[in-house]
Amino acid sequence: MNRSILFDSPFLLGFEHTRTLVERAAKAAAESYPPYNVEDRGDGGLRITLAVAGFSPDQLEVTVEDRQLTVAGKRDGGARPEEAFLHRGIAARGFIRTFVLADGMVVDGAVLEHGLLHIDLARPESERRVLRIPIRSAG
Repeated sequence: MNRSILFDSPFLLGFEHTRTLVERAAKAAAESYPPYNVEDRGDGGLRITLAVAGFSPDQLEVTVEDRQLTVAGKRDGGARPEEAFLHRGIAARGFIRTFVLADGMVVDGAVLEHGLLHIDLARPESERRVLRIPIRSAG
């Protein structure tokens, strides 16, 4: 098992899940298509915008599973036989793009407009609470 020195610290107990999240984020960072922007919308809100020219809403799928946002695009067969391209610069391939979400992040919605897929995320304000642990005496 290949373990990071950071996660071997005796002060980080139970953070195996965090290591998994970091590994998933590193894998997602290696993806390069389609290009995207991440915009800070204020108040904890974010907007991810992916350039998905040529895709229709029924060819796109946005899912969240185990704090991982996945955007997939599936194209049908490609060019029709009557199309003859002299140059084809617009990608016609399918894709899967993933993003790791922090605890509490929720997807507010997704809109396809002018070849751009906008996915709005929010982080509702969590209530801060202090939990007092009672101390029992032994014996």
